Amino acid sequence: MKVAVISDIHGNLPALEATLAVIDAAEIDEIWCLGDLVGYGAEPDACAQMVADRCTVSLVGNHDLAVLGEIDITTFSPPAAAAVRWTRVNVSEQTRSYLASLRPSASRCETGLFHASPRDPVWEYVLWPDQAAECLRSQSEQLSMVGHSHVALFFFLADGEGSSSGPPRTRSLPVQPQARGAQATAGTELVIDSGTWLVNPGSVGQPRDGDPRAAWIEFDPDARSVVYHRTEYDIQRAAEAIDEAGLPSHLGRRLYSGQ
Repeated sequence: MKVAVISDIHGNLPALEATLAVIDAAEIDEIWCLGDLVGYGAEPDACAQMVADRCTVSLVGNHDLAVLGEIDITTFSPPAAAAVRWTRVNVSEQTRSYLASLRPSASRCETGLFHASPRDPVWEYVLWPDQAAECLRSQSEQLSMVGHSHVALFFFLADGEGSSSGPPRTRSLPVQPQARGAQATAGTELVIDSGTWLVNPGSVGQPRDGDPRAAWIEFDPDARSVVYHRTEYDIQRAAEAIDEAGLPSHLGRRLYSGQ
């Protein structure tokens, strides 16, 4: 079986359409979405409907929950909060009902799925090795997949590094190693044959790792392999839709730089 894992679409219909077209050409069997279908972008209903129609698994993200009124947006950046308020007014009841039916975590094919992290499925941004190590030690599966940060990356702990087992020490705590990992560029391949892993496919609709192309991964649950992909899409169309909707223009401009 081949699985495509996508995340953080954020109402960017051109990016989602282009990504799904490439996924279809790759003869993928299932699509898993790690949340944040809406927010920032100008076409939340179309994106939510497409995910509902195409994805075997779909999670709810913090922006989705904010649109539902379940998260306080006072900690959001001003453009993000403005996008939430716009989406609340413009989103359909069908989209609201679909988002309300989702949860921020799931498990499939012996793989943990979280919008944000195994420790905090809604809020935690996993970006640093020491933080990733704590998440890796807390997860129950060998492999977890997360979104939320909009950065394509991976972290891992080798076998034996996932716990503090060993002879007890006196007057000091056991030294816990940091996770190893890196930002993943297009074509990066991982083989999950040992150790404990945390993988982020990056963002379809608003990448923040310097590559403006839509990000996603191809996952083979049987071979336990991961391949990172980037897909070109019509950024101008997405940015113009943001401007025409009256959303903060910054949200469209940032798409060109992937930041």
